[in-house]
Amino acid sequence: MKWQQADIEAWYQRQTRQRSYQDEVVSKIRRSSFNVSQYGVLSLDPSRYPLLLLTSKTSDPNKKTILITGGVHGYETSGVHGALEFMDSLAQTYERHFNFVCAPCISPWAYETINRWNPKAIDPNRSFRPDSPAEECRHFLSAMADVKPFAHFDLHETTDTDNTIFRPALEQRDGVKKAFSEIPDGFYLVGDTENPQEDFQAAIVKAVSKVTHIALPDESGNLIGDKVEQPGVINYPLKKLFLCAGFSGAEYTTTTEVYPDSPKVTPQLCIDAQVAAVQGGLDFLISRLQTSP
Repeated sequence: MKWQQADIEAWYQRQTRQRSYQDEVVSKIRRSSFNVSQYGVLSLDPSRYPLLLLTSKTSDPNKKTILITGGVHGYETSGVHGALEFMDSLAQTYERHFNFVCAPCISPWAYETINRWNPKAIDPNRSFRPDSPAEECRHFLSAMADVKPFAHFDLHETTDTDNTIFRPALEQRDGVKKAFSEIPDGFYLVGDTENPQEDFQAAIVKAVSKVTHIALPDESGNLIGDKVEQPGVINYPLKKLFLCAGFSGAEYTTTTEVYPDSPKVTPQLCIDAQVAAVQGGLDFLISRLQTSP
């Protein structure tokens, strides 16, 4: 039977804080050399959960804008810290080419409770629409109203808990059996079915392959139940599913998927893979812009 409000409340009461958004994320953002601005708070606890952006100190209208997002799913740790690491270590070297906007942790409550859902048992990454039921998405979309990104990197992970915790919970919440797919061992990307940008995705995969292994298709030629379009890449209809990477209509979009449960990786290696993905994509874009007529 599909969950009622009492079931959602009972689920929420079972969640516990397992790490600190303030100590692990906000403190790093506050030390950034980029502009830091607050675009909202979570009403659950406004003082604990400010929503923060990092932006270039000077926005040059002659430069294209790069958007980087992390922590749409709060439990996907390297997405948050990969965004922060890139902004801290490499973004300044690319500022002669681009303006940057970065939302490192869109779902801070979910970061602390290591959750896919928000406090109302809503998946933010199916909720990026103007009338969104997810507070996190509404605040972010409002902050992005005047931002027109050329490229958008949305940094995610695919974890074993997707099958052991979150898929079973989804089945219970919706009262519907969900298809099972094995979790791929390795990094992969999700491109846009309607705007796949194959060369862009391939450049990112090539860059990340120097840091960590790329997921191989299963015996059916799929990753996570979807057809592999090229090595390490599947496509989703981003706008139709209201995914974060599809909200803006950016010319180049990608969703990274790091696999942190592989015995071949460490937490730092996962962060390094996220940074390499952004760097590889930016290098491709610079090359493309330099050769454009």
